[in-house]
Amino acid sequence: MAVITCIDDLKRIYRRRVPKMFYDYCETGSWSEQTFEENTSDFRSIYFRQRVAIDMTRRTTESQMLGETVSMPVALAPVGLTGMQHADGEILAAKAAEDFGVPFTLSTLSICSIEDVAAETTRPFWFQVYTLSDDDFMRRLMERARAANCSAIVITLDLQVQGQRHKDLKNGLSAPPKLTIKSIANLATKVSWGLEMLGARRRTFGNVVGHAQGVTDSSSLSSWTAEAFDHSLDWDRVKQLMDMWGGKVVLKGIMNREDAERAAELGADAIVVSNHGGRQLDGALSSIRVLPDIIAAVGDRMEVYFDSGIRSGQDILKALALGADGVMIGRAWVYGLGAMGQEGVTRSLEVLHKELDTTMALCGHRDINAVDRNILHVPEDFAGRWAD
Repeated sequence: MAVITCIDDLKRIYRRRVPKMFYDYCETGSWSEQTFEENTSDFRSIYFRQRVAIDMTRRTTESQMLGETVSMPVALAPVGLTGMQHADGEILAAKAAEDFGVPFTLSTLSICSIEDVAAETTRPFWFQVYTLSDDDFMRRLMERARAANCSAIVITLDLQVQGQRHKDLKNGLSAPPKLTIKSIANLATKVSWGLEMLGARRRTFGNVVGHAQGVTDSSSLSSWTAEAFDHSLDWDRVKQLMDMWGGKVVLKGIMNREDAERAAELGADAIVVSNHGGRQLDGALSSIRVLPDIIAAVGDRMEVYFDSGIRSGQDILKALALGADGVMIGRAWVYGLGAMGQEGVTRSLEVLHKELDTTMALCGHRDINAVDRNILHVPEDFAGRWAD
């Protein structure tokens, strides 16, 4: 194994190993990618306060997320097409998360199905659902999640209309990949990926094909997907989906205090401050810039998680110090999965944990639950001063 000291090391291996269309699917934003880039660059405007001569023995990063004890307040975010990044990718990531003691969130548009992941794990995982208009499919999907002992659902609210991602269109992204001269030439250079995919359980969307009405193969899937998302979504519909599930609910895609307050009024257990990793509304503020305002609005009424832009344990600590109860990571664990499979996901978690623990200590804290804004230097105008 290469010497891995940071998430970027995994990213470099991942880029060499995975076909271009799937690398680009992960490493891209919408339109000009301004928001995608600022999700990470805005963290650099926040600085730490170093402290010394404080007892740093018996440190702990153990915390709670949705009532579950976690080894650190980090959950693996839902990422579609993960089984195309590595054969059986969702299963491998779920097993790595379980072994590390952090939650795993399975995407509706995963390659491996809910049942596939449940059969290979012992710890309940979270399940992400989109706001689809097909009530029959949604009910059966949630029934399957309950049968798999999923402990919570994560409802993605910011995908009513899909932001345009230029690279995906140019690459002809699909699962399995369409065989064109261009894609065949690229696939021919990814021998280890191809050999592993030959033994994969599935190569298309396991939660949809054979479950949604009329979707029996990849060709019928594309037409279903184009029509499935509910463009008429409103807060009444969100409440219907919450009631349909009847258990713990996380609402993902909150970027302003008004929406956060509506989520709290509906009784959501948690929200995720997220701009979909910069893949939806380009030109929106980074998630880290809006986090403090949302914490101020609802932080005492529900758990608030942070998503979009995490690439290090230091990023995690900054989000927690600004008030987040936990964070969700996406690209950071996908890099590891694509690079080294289950071992790569574990390595990404180890890297993040070490950076988190060491930085916490250098800031004068031994318990991650005691960290607050006092460890940070935050610019006065970090949230922005905007004209009416």
